[in-house]
Amino acid sequence: MTEKQRTIKAPVTLEGTGLHTGVNVNFTLMPAPANHGFKFKRIDLEGQPVIDALAENVAFTQRGTVLQKGDAKVSTIEHCLAALTALKVDNCLIEVDGPEAPILDGSSKFFVEAVKSVGIEEQEEERQYFVVKEKMVFEDKERGIKIMALPDDEFSADVKISFDQSLLLSNQYAVLDNLDDFESEVSACRTFVFLHELEPLLKNNLIKGGDLDNAIIIIDKEISQDELNKLADLFDKPYVEVQPTGILNNVELVHSNEMARHKLLDVIGDLALCGMPIKGRIIATRPGHMANVEFAKLIRKEIKKRSNKPEVPFYDPNKAPVCDINDIKKMLPHRPPFLLIDKIIELGEKHIVGVKNVTMNEPFFVGHFPEEPVMPAVLQIEAMAQAGGIFILSQLDDPGAYSTYFLKIDNVKLRKKVVPGDTIIFKLELLTEFRRGMANMKGTAFVGDTVVSEGEFMASVMKNK
Repeated sequence: MTEKQRTIKAPVTLEGTGLHTGVNVNFTLMPAPANHGFKFKRIDLEGQPVIDALAENVAFTQRGTVLQKGDAKVSTIEHCLAALTALKVDNCLIEVDGPEAPILDGSSKFFVEAVKSVGIEEQEEERQYFVVKEKMVFEDKERGIKIMALPDDEFSADVKISFDQSLLLSNQYAVLDNLDDFESEVSACRTFVFLHELEPLLKNNLIKGGDLDNAIIIIDKEISQDELNKLADLFDKPYVEVQPTGILNNVELVHSNEMARHKLLDVIGDLALCGMPIKGRIIATRPGHMANVEFAKLIRKEIKKRSNKPEVPFYDPNKAPVCDINDIKKMLPHRPPFLLIDKIIELGEKHIVGVKNVTMNEPFFVGHFPEEPVMPAVLQIEAMAQAGGIFILSQLDDPGAYSTYFLKIDNVKLRKKVVPGDTIIFKLELLTEFRRGMANMKGTAFVGDTVVSEGEFMASVMKNK
């Protein structure tokens, strides 16, 4: 069964403080049409610019992922995107009245709860996946970072983190075998920061919205009571203390490996920027926003490579053909029921475009198949070959005196069945120059804008006896 795309049933708003600006923001998730994807709309700016949530629009990756289009920015978007991805939402418009998403408690939990509170509905369009077909790798050897994708039937992720300066995080692992477990196993895991990072962030006018309630602060150096008191003042707290686990604030970990699980959360959120849900196993060692986004860019390149379909020829049925059926019969020796090209609508120096109108009266439908009529794939290939033969023979002064014989057919792909009522457009293109009576051609068959079959042909032209 094919899966359908999904969106949320109704708008839902989350309100909170931005981590870095300290500004209170309203963050509204909106239903969106099929094939919309994830987009952020800055409703507080003139013109209300919209930013596609795609890897090529990432401007910064320090302390969070930042999307930018022109002067419009939206930061810390990964926690929201992780929730949408895990809940298998494909299309959502996110309206925000400030430069960043609210940090909330530093996890995805409240985003998951918000989406579930309004519900999810299926849409008419089919869901498209990026299927990992072969091993893909991003690696930064100097920093010990590696992200790898391997073929698998569903999405899963393994994450390993290690920080030399912290005994608590010398090694931590997290695994998610199924996105259905994201809510219970990952969504509540909060962001974390090392103690030594706090003061520079504050001095650089960052984490204005930071709080002991929205981040796990890990002790990575000796700290005196005076320093603890200063931190308490910075965060406007009456006191802070170091827990036996080496954590500064008075929060209990959701999981013993909560930090690794949060990194896994970030991986899911950042990889949403590839623009499609993924079928594959992600294995990440010491990932961060920079590496996650670079890996998303690799996937984006592969998606674009795969989507480079041949251009569909334009067919205007009101326009007179270049060659009608009588012209074709003067060139090809084929006759009904084996003449499979009705007309030629383009004939260039290196290509030809032919048309076949498939009707229920075709003789092969009597046996292929009586209750489920389908045009045999071999006849699609034969029709392409006939179009190629017309191209070759049209180059000769006396085409009726010659015939084309196909010597080899390679790389044949049959992509979709052809049924009565379909109009097939065949495009044949020369792969090499036509020399010594030999031609190499690439053929593609379209129904509408869909490729139904393709192949490569080698043919020889011989004079009739």
